[in-house]
Amino acid sequence: MGTAKYLRNIGKLIQETRQARGLTQAELATELGTSQSAINRIEKGGQNISLEMIARIGEVLSSEIVRINNSGKTNFYITGGHTLKGTIEVKTSKNAAVALLCATLLNKGKTTLRRVARIEEVNRIIEVLESIGVKCRWLENNDLEVTPPKRLKLENMDVEAAKRTRTVIMFLGPLLHQYSHFSLPFAGGCSIGTRTVEPHMTGLAPFGLHVVATSDAYLATTHKREVGKTIVLTERGDTVTENVIMAAALYDGEVTIRNASPNYMVQDVCFFLQKLGVKIDGIGTTVLKIRGLKSINKAVEYYPSEDPIEAMSFVAAGVVTNSEITIKRVPIEFMELELAMLEGMGLNFSTTEEYPARNGHTRLVDVSLKKSVLHAPKDKMHCMPFPGINIDNLPFLGLCATVAEGRTLVHDWTYENRAIYFTELSKLNAVIEMVDPHRVYITGPTKWKPADITAPAALRPSVVILLAMLAAPGKSVLRDVYSINRGYEDIANRLNKIGAEIETIWE
Repeated sequence: MGTAKYLRNIGKLIQETRQARGLTQAELATELGTSQSAINRIEKGGQNISLEMIARIGEVLSSEIVRINNSGKTNFYITGGHTLKGTIEVKTSKNAAVALLCATLLNKGKTTLRRVARIEEVNRIIEVLESIGVKCRWLENNDLEVTPPKRLKLENMDVEAAKRTRTVIMFLGPLLHQYSHFSLPFAGGCSIGTRTVEPHMTGLAPFGLHVVATSDAYLATTHKREVGKTIVLTERGDTVTENVIMAAALYDGEVTIRNASPNYMVQDVCFFLQKLGVKIDGIGTTVLKIRGLKSINKAVEYYPSEDPIEAMSFVAAGVVTNSEITIKRVPIEFMELELAMLEGMGLNFSTTEEYPARNGHTRLVDVSLKKSVLHAPKDKMHCMPFPGINIDNLPFLGLCATVAEGRTLVHDWTYENRAIYFTELSKLNAVIEMVDPHRVYITGPTKWKPADITAPAALRPSVVILLAMLAAPGKSVLRDVYSINRGYEDIANRLNKIGAEIETIWE
């Protein structure tokens, strides 16, 4: 790659990061002590730029523009014990974004996804899509334009990027009608125990998909056939349901799916497919009737809904620091039980009237937290498939239990190892008793102490530790936060705007 192309790529990255931070060229120039015209030339690749200037820009934008040492890690240095105040807005859903990016493979036309969260999980899927010939282009306001080629170059797939995310398994549904044989790398993602892909295979088999697992890949072959009966999912999983829905979208006939997940990201996929012309009845229920299309070629735009897991993490941030903050754009349908449980524990809060999300379907409210004295719940904390307490919100409810008077039993039955991560809070002086790999007792209220911890290779447990460090007076270090950046956009800066003190350090 020539110098000119390097400069253009770096300039584009600086421009995208500046826009994502909501800064104008003039504002960035003022922070750097230079001129707007210089920033304009840099962003267009028309000016040589030193490593020192790149580092200064990275500091202002709180983003690592260029990494010389590929093995370097990102760490958070947290000064805790501060009360938070102000307003924080929930961004669009991580899980919806990655599913929708997979769903764009169904469409031969251009797809524009609006206000997509710029997170590492999205970046990995974009890398995979671009490696097989899909053009992905970031626009202003975090809009993402996706244009497919006439034929995907599946043999060129970026295997390393694919292995760093479980999302690649959702390529099966979109591809099975379009290619007679293809292979996908084994899925990666969070380290929270064994998660079988067998429900995916069972749900997709009626469409004629057959998969053989080798040591490092899934080898898929398809033989088109009529779906002769209702598809009953053996697991009410979100990605399983999305995979089968996407397969049904390109099936020229009607498919009924039972035991489908009605969770938030599944609904987003359904709303998107409806905009493509697919007919779907039963959205938000466990029974879906889908009338697919033989082919789809349509210019379409769609707004993913807001992320209820991010919303819950901000609620937990307010609870654990006993702060009065307002969380805007909370998808209340997917937070009602969590808030009800916290209200039963003594949390004082208020909500606004409901208003629609930009997708026209999801119901939103703003939640304002008040200072509260919490007590342990009478019953155990446990999650269930939607409409129960969300599986990914249980770790944040467990964090809230650390500041509640009394002893709380948290039962995380869904994953073999995730409950074990609660014991990391012991390093911050929380009282955690491990019952078995699925259950812990948490005794509060906690007298927090700072600590130096390496973030687990799991998204939600890592964020739980970060939020606990906000409550711990003194200086804490959370090392190697890639797992957090997988699912949260610019979380350190956003929390800092409401009173946190988090410094991002790159090794």
